[in-house]
Amino acid sequence: MMRLDPMTRPDPKNEDAHRENEDDYREIRVKSTLKDAKTPEKQILNDIKCCQYCKESMFAIKLALEEAMTNAVKHGNQNDDSKSITVRYHVSDERVVIIVRDDGPGFQPEDIPDPTHPERISLPNGRGIMLMKAYMDEVRYRAKGREVYLMKRKPKPKQD
Repeated sequence: MMRLDPMTRPDPKNEDAHRENEDDYREIRVKSTLKDAKTPEKQILNDIKCCQYCKESMFAIKLALEEAMTNAVKHGNQNDDSKSITVRYHVSDERVVIIVRDDGPGFQPEDIPDPTHPERISLPNGRGIMLMKAYMDEVRYRAKGREVYLMKRKPKPKQD
């Protein structure tokens, strides 16, 4: 297992930072194409299913992961298939953490225009970040915008 670099380690100042040891993470590196970007999704969703996450959580994680991978291919690596995407993830009975990193130059998330602004509402793109934030419990950008950290807590079972 490849060791995580300092930018990928949990933030110790975050009380809800995942408690997993860095050795608990699995790593998948794929070529930067939309087809290859699907590879990590299958493994991660299988692990989530094994931990008996509900369908709603599985949908949310799948959607956020698809958005993160698409952004890495199209925006981060600018459709350059000589580059790669690294996905590190950990699935437990409490939470799922997924870290997607591209080889691109990075970006400043605060510079991305609001896709719900009236001037942008009809545009067909620009909603990925908004969707990730809506469906995940935590979304953070690190490594100058080259890496996105996604975390989803497993919902507590409903009491009757």
